[in-house]
Amino acid sequence: MAKKARRNTAATNGAKPKLTKSDVKTLQSIRGMADGVVQMAARSRAPHLEVPSRSLSNVKYNKSKKFIEMGNGTNKRELFNLSQAKSYMQTMLVGSGCKQLIEQGKTTSIRGMYYLLKHTIDGAKEETFDSQSDCDPIIEDIEVALDALREELHVYASNRGSMVGHIQLNDSGDDIDCARMGSGGYNIPSIVEPEVIKILNCDAKFVLHVEKDTVWRRFNEDKFWREHNCILTHGNGQPPRGVRRLLNRLHNELKLPVYCLLDNDPWGYYIYSVIKQGSINLAYESRRMAIPGAKYIGLRSKDFDLCELSPSVTIKLSDTDIKRANQIRKYPWFEHKKPWQKEIDTMLKNGFKLEVEALISKDISYVTEEYVPSRLADKDFLD
Repeated sequence: MAKKARRNTAATNGAKPKLTKSDVKTLQSIRGMADGVVQMAARSRAPHLEVPSRSLSNVKYNKSKKFIEMGNGTNKRELFNLSQAKSYMQTMLVGSGCKQLIEQGKTTSIRGMYYLLKHTIDGAKEETFDSQSDCDPIIEDIEVALDALREELHVYASNRGSMVGHIQLNDSGDDIDCARMGSGGYNIPSIVEPEVIKILNCDAKFVLHVEKDTVWRRFNEDKFWREHNCILTHGNGQPPRGVRRLLNRLHNELKLPVYCLLDNDPWGYYIYSVIKQGSINLAYESRRMAIPGAKYIGLRSKDFDLCELSPSVTIKLSDTDIKRANQIRKYPWFEHKKPWQKEIDTMLKNGFKLEVEALISKDISYVTEEYVPSRLADKDFLD
């Protein structure tokens, strides 16, 4: 029987993993948080943490930067306050778990972090976390308290997006040519920071981001990205953080325009809003995720008549759709833009919504051969 090869890892040879500049900075922040608690205890003061508030009341739209950002409000989390003691402990526990991951040079999923830290507290029947939903908000609290992306804490979410096009990357030491990734494309990871994903070369002229995998596959099969020299991405609905962060890097580091092809419904409008201005829930990371220069290429309310679509491909607006549309039109970044007000008005007047796939009723490749090329040529976008 052949002998098993020896594993050349830090875990087996005792060598410490090499820390990146980001790792060093994040560790300093974690230690600073812990040192602050120790110093308070040494001075006979009640240990507490100041965690920036992630509530809606502490979020505002910065008109000059053109994205959502957090205000200066904070919440005090005290050890000797019975109503706050558990959340205080959980916050310190998550910080300790992140420190462990960084020092070991390893990463884990959000689910993995939950199980890494879940246990029964000594001398009690109390669990550190009752469920995953208890752990997730604490991870976000640590992010905002340390001014660090979740990925910089070595915690990731499941991959949910793909990319294909004229760009070459180095992913954790492996060279990737995104023009040679077959029908599935390059699976965009959750962690896309420069220390992990290095952009080696890019000949593309722009990025086309589509909402769903089904539409992305049509563009990939038709080799739209090759003919129009672009990068093609999708986020399988509302794009996860890894996709948004990568789009941000492509736009800011490579100066590539970003065009969004999304469904003609309130949810498509919202996805565009999240890509362009950032999300309320992640307002503290808008500067590294939002793309104020992104353009909405379609689908548009006017396309029902313009593309001569059949009534059979329309979907009646629900009460929820109508309510959501009226909420979106009041967003400060849409409220004073007449083209967007007209867009939403037309959809509500029509009484129906349209999916991008509705264009297939014209021809299987209508969206790739006529619709998008025409919009690009005419520069017919919503901003």
